[in-house]
Amino acid sequence: MEVYKIKGGNTLRGTIKVSGAKNSAVALIPASLMANSPVTIEGLPEILDVFTLKEILEEVGAKVTFSEGTMVIDPTNVVDMPMPNGNIKKLRASYYLMGVMLGKFKKAAIGLPGGCHLGPRPIDQHIKGFEALGAEVSNEHGAIYLRADELVGSKIYLDVVSVGATINIMLAAVLAKGRTIIENAAKEPEIIDVATLLSNMGANIKGAGTNVIRIDGVEELHGTKHTIIPDRIEAGTFMIMAALAGDGVTIDNVIPFHVEALTAKLREMGVAVEEFEEKVFIPKTTNLQAVDVKTLVYPGFATDLQQPFSVLLTQATGTSVITDSIYSARSKHIDELRRMNANGRVDGRTAVLTGPVKLEAATVRASDLRAGAALVLAGLIADGETEIQDIYHIDRGYSSLIEKLQGIGADIRRVEVLEIEQNNS
Repeated sequence: MEVYKIKGGNTLRGTIKVSGAKNSAVALIPASLMANSPVTIEGLPEILDVFTLKEILEEVGAKVTFSEGTMVIDPTNVVDMPMPNGNIKKLRASYYLMGVMLGKFKKAAIGLPGGCHLGPRPIDQHIKGFEALGAEVSNEHGAIYLRADELVGSKIYLDVVSVGATINIMLAAVLAKGRTIIENAAKEPEIIDVATLLSNMGANIKGAGTNVIRIDGVEELHGTKHTIIPDRIEAGTFMIMAALAGDGVTIDNVIPFHVEALTAKLREMGVAVEEFEEKVFIPKTTNLQAVDVKTLVYPGFATDLQQPFSVLLTQATGTSVITDSIYSARSKHIDELRRMNANGRVDGRTAVLTGPVKLEAATVRASDLRAGAALVLAGLIADGETEIQDIYHIDRGYSSLIEKLQGIGADIRRVEVLEIEQNNS
């Protein structure tokens, strides 16, 4: 098995570049199937989820090429075949194929999706939306079957703000008859990104990025060329890292507006954040102050940054409280940080951390993607050599992470270790 080995204590300086947004990529790639001619998407991150989606698209008949971040998708020979399992199970975002196939073929059969285990992440809002557009939905043998004679626009109110449901209903609605209105829609930048792609393909979408999205159905969609937005979570992870271990780090390919909630918290802690048009500079930081954080839907503090941010709080003077209002099972990393000498405890959705403490190297395990990122950050400042196991989680969401961190001075490498070693350790 492969692990990361990190020797802590190196000062990081220089420029690190952010890749394209994972949460956009996993929706943009399926969306391109709805066109009747080739779609080119530039700036995609080279991560496992993208490669898995490429395979899924090829399975349904699309021709796909992918190199240096540019994917060209030719959907002209796509067929409406059922996709009950296999690759579908590997990533959660495969549920976007429901909206795509339903919109394009008026039917779909998709296995229930996988992804990180973060507590319950139901898809009932997605199903409610599809039913409102006229689809019949049934769950048979662990797969969702969707059928419709035709899709007709409707007014849909989402009971909970859901990025996945907002995008999925939008995908199904762009080829439906008449007008669809999605109320209480999610406002994330990734939704605007998907709406921009669909609009460039010929869809008629108004209000993406607000809580009411209006979609007037069109007859067909055509190919286009699209550049993905930068990944705000990766940008945030690097900003936290620069505050932790940097001596002047520039984070390039960032839209500062997308990370405003994090920037505000960093400034509250005493971190100087200098914003430019497409980059952020963070000078060397000393004397961090404890703060309280509550995760909220966008534009609030992102749940995906809660775990990396908790590492920064171990270095702040005083007691900090982090409350995750989005996912209930998102504090597993705290136990791992405690192995590294962090002073923290978890109470339900809340983690309490007291600092500053000197982190010590240990062998730790990534329980999910962002927990893995948090452990990498902890390893960068810990005394000694940290080993991180189950790094496949990290590979799902961060493109070329090792190379990027080495580029600014981190001592991190990927090593193959024997399972026996691990069992004895």
